[in-house]
Amino acid sequence: MLTSFSMTGTIEGASRAELAAIHVNKSGNFQYWNRDSAAKEKLVSYVKDVTNPKSSNFIPVEHRLAVFDMDGTLLGERTPSYTDGVFYADRVLHDPDCKVSAEDKQFARDYWDAISQRKPVPPEIDNNLYNKLYAGLAGMTPQSLDAYAQGFMKKPVIGLTNLTYGEAFYMPMVEVISYLQSNDFTCYIVSASDRPLVRALTRDVIHIAPNNIIGSDPQIVASHQGDTAGGSYQMTYDDTIQYGTLDRVNEKMNKVSSIVREIGIQPVLAFGNSSGDYSMFRYTLKDNPYKAEVFNVLCDDTQREYGRPERAERDKKTSDENGWNTISMKNDWKTIYGENVKKTK
Repeated sequence: MLTSFSMTGTIEGASRAELAAIHVNKSGNFQYWNRDSAAKEKLVSYVKDVTNPKSSNFIPVEHRLAVFDMDGTLLGERTPSYTDGVFYADRVLHDPDCKVSAEDKQFARDYWDAISQRKPVPPEIDNNLYNKLYAGLAGMTPQSLDAYAQGFMKKPVIGLTNLTYGEAFYMPMVEVISYLQSNDFTCYIVSASDRPLVRALTRDVIHIAPNNIIGSDPQIVASHQGDTAGGSYQMTYDDTIQYGTLDRVNEKMNKVSSIVREIGIQPVLAFGNSSGDYSMFRYTLKDNPYKAEVFNVLCDDTQREYGRPERAERDKKTSDENGWNTISMKNDWKTIYGENVKKTK
């Protein structure tokens, strides 16, 4: 049993080690879902059906593929904003080794001022967020990004008590991954967040291999490459590998093309939480030779999380119209991060 359960049964916040220890067996001994959750029962019923060799819906192990969005599906996205945005704004504004233009630093400051006060991000910032904040990544090596990420993950989450950025995973969804893996599903993360950061955040917590993680990609260049195209430049032993500016945002249809390109197998399960995942949902269901389901996580909890009821209602309507399952953070989950994690306002 996890140490995040006290002797009295009170759930406390889970450390990264405790998150990593979460295990759900093949039968589905979930601890962090409400007993009467229809979404959980739908998932368990589906898995039992497709893993039963006697069922007409049996899926061979090699086709048991599940894809997960990250922010808002596995990890908090209201802390106070998308984790990769918070990460890069933090680096641009607080890391003396980060050399960016005055314009890029002001952009990061304006973005930070908005999200730290939970104000709407102005459209002129939101529409340029990926390109501008990736300026905070350019020049980093995989090793230096990982080192900075280790420090970032120890910082307290803005707006929630007793929680760091490295611990801000949804405990019920960590259980879902474990349950599927116990039933021989291969799980992938297909996120719009920065792929190198997703790998750093999930390592040693979510038991998904780095090569099973897909995200938005920075350019990857050699330190002496300059403006020479990668197809013309030969790496030397004096070169180091560095990240460059934004190469590709992995959302909407790009998630589908990533799955086709990098996985080559149509998923039978998809989990997401926003319109950025809808193309992935439709691809999972369209002309699938195997029984497939999708689950849309609704941000409807305003007591334990900074939920957005109007958006949740809109997403529920879209899900119902498309025949997608929904997961209510408010009604389906016994806890989100642990009961000692509270909103600060």
